[in-house]
Amino acid sequence: MQTHFSEAARAKPHIVEADRILRTCVHCGFCNATCPTYQLLGDERDGPRGRIYLIKELLESEDGDEQVTQETQLHLDRCLSCRSCETTCPSGVEYHKLLDIGRAEIDRRVGRRPGERALRLGLRTALVEPKRFQALLALGQTFRPLAPHDLRDKIPARQPPRQPLRHQRPDPARHARQMLILEGCVQPGLAPNTNDATARVLDRLGIGVKPAREAGCCGAIDFHLNAQDAGRERMRANIDAWWPLIKSTGEAGTASVEAIVQTASGCGAFVKEYGEMLADDPEYATKAKRVSELAKDLVEILREEDLEALGERHPAARLAFHCPCTLQHAQKLGGAVETVLTRLGFALAPVQDGHLCCGSAGTYSITQPTLAKRLRDNKMDALEAQAPDTIVTANIGCQSHLNGAGRTPVRHWIELVDECLETSDSRTD
Repeated sequence: MQTHFSEAARAKPHIVEADRILRTCVHCGFCNATCPTYQLLGDERDGPRGRIYLIKELLESEDGDEQVTQETQLHLDRCLSCRSCETTCPSGVEYHKLLDIGRAEIDRRVGRRPGERALRLGLRTALVEPKRFQALLALGQTFRPLAPHDLRDKIPARQPPRQPLRHQRPDPARHARQMLILEGCVQPGLAPNTNDATARVLDRLGIGVKPAREAGCCGAIDFHLNAQDAGRERMRANIDAWWPLIKSTGEAGTASVEAIVQTASGCGAFVKEYGEMLADDPEYATKAKRVSELAKDLVEILREEDLEALGERHPAARLAFHCPCTLQHAQKLGGAVETVLTRLGFALAPVQDGHLCCGSAGTYSITQPTLAKRLRDNKMDALEAQAPDTIVTANIGCQSHLNGAGRTPVRHWIELVDECLETSDSRTD
């Protein structure tokens, strides 16, 4: 793709980066075939190729150009950032990086309506602090019956207390192998058992997991709502929280931390890019690169372990697995969870069009509710086609969004593994 940037524009780092990405695109259109919004809307501007042209025209234009409109902003906002197009692209176009550049530029030039600004600030304020989110969630659950229908399905109903397993989160100190775990911002409120189940399963494999209490939101919510500087500050804060534990050493000079485990694939995809996003920060570049190297999705840990050593298992549930976009397209781990679940004896139902997004996409289900609902209903139809007992996934956003349909229950896959192992133990007692 040819570009026509002025010399003044080429002096700006974000234009240099955009120019590099744009020149890799051969506008073949293969990306449109796997783009969820193009499939729904059939508008070239709501597919990756069209959005690339819109961003190109935007960046080549000058401030004050009348062609830069809120309509361009709308088409960029409708993108899910699912990165399915990147998996499809034969030229390796780094579309998500170009999209971040385009969104920042269009917001700078066009701005936002007051209602949009308020919504985005509210999301950034409400979601990123776990205690604040849990308080707001409890308030929402109390008044859930009074909420409008479109808002009600965003608020999960109160769950009855779960019967405690014989072991809650084990003491990690009893194992030589140690890993950190990112607790997350909304997951402790929406699905508090996910990380506890993770700790119990890894404990059985001789791995201790511990949180760094000072670590908070990974920064993705801020970053993808175009508060990119705030997102980078959260990255730095997490690095500061993890670094004392990463740089310390154990016996015989071994590293004290093998990995930073992520149980939400959205967080995992973002933390793995810390190194790239802070590459120009002289104070944090080296640390960020190391953090990204250590970041592992939970399935990357389990697939390398001797799962057969966990003993005989007879899982009864038939599952359908929803592979989040951040797992299959961003982290390139499509099929990994399915392989682990099959090794553990679970029966998995086939899922048609598994590459398509469910519509959660971070805050997309709130900022673009109409499209998100259509995508969710299509995804639930595909997941339920073979009548599974339970749907499992690997990302809290997808889990909450799909559960909002009020159909087949959706859980994190590690919880089913944990319960299966606990049931097997009970049978041998």
